[in-house]
Amino acid sequence: MTLPGNLVPATPVSQPAEARDAVTVVLLRDGAEGLEAFLLRRVKGMAFAGGMTVFPGGGVDQRDADTSVAWTGPPPEWWGEIFDVDAATARAFVCAAVREMFEESGVLLAGPDATSVVADTRDYAQARQQLVDRELSLAQFLAANNLVLRADLLRPWANWVTPYDEPRRYDTRFFVAALPSGQKADGETTEASDAAWQTPAAAIQDAQEGRRMLMPPTWRTLDEVGALGSVEKVMAEERSIEKIIPKLIRDGDVIRVVFQ
Repeated sequence: MTLPGNLVPATPVSQPAEARDAVTVVLLRDGAEGLEAFLLRRVKGMAFAGGMTVFPGGGVDQRDADTSVAWTGPPPEWWGEIFDVDAATARAFVCAAVREMFEESGVLLAGPDATSVVADTRDYAQARQQLVDRELSLAQFLAANNLVLRADLLRPWANWVTPYDEPRRYDTRFFVAALPSGQKADGETTEASDAAWQTPAAAIQDAQEGRRMLMPPTWRTLDEVGALGSVEKVMAEERSIEKIIPKLIRDGDVIRVVFQ
């Protein structure tokens, strides 16, 4: 896989930047033409991945580790074993995934009890903005609305780490989730210039023909979920999670991305 050479520093960094914890959620639905993923095109002026097409996601907030969150589904200890971290850190990853997806797409993996999920999130529009502005934590939002976080609606998918040569680096845990019945993904976030549902094949073709820019983890993930072909098969897929750190090799005006 290749990237334009201007997307990375011209010379290797002497000391790699520390990789910050981050999460991303591959939100899926079964559409008329098959499996579709919800994609956001990041605003061009953003410091990291500006102009790139990505899945909803972002950095982990300290408050995402709040143990007061009402929770159902696999416990933090289970997620910790999957991602090779302690339970407290794993809790923060799952909570960050739920929070970031709600902030960036309006989709909320929470419900009044352990067996239900919110059907319409428009009533929480103000709280959504407060979450974006960090005026409200996920724990406070869920408690105020008597909602339970549905960790069982997420599945672990991968763990990608930004290459060492990048000035901004993230250690990102990838999750997959199905669009809950009745909910709509809107992409109403200031971090994106547009949002759309696309089949993985169409998104990859757009990238090949220059209509989109995909980072290697996004491209690889689209290829993987697209090969499975349905939400049911993706959510049932058993994954072994290992860190993937691509290597960047400069070749003239392009960068070759090498990963296993």
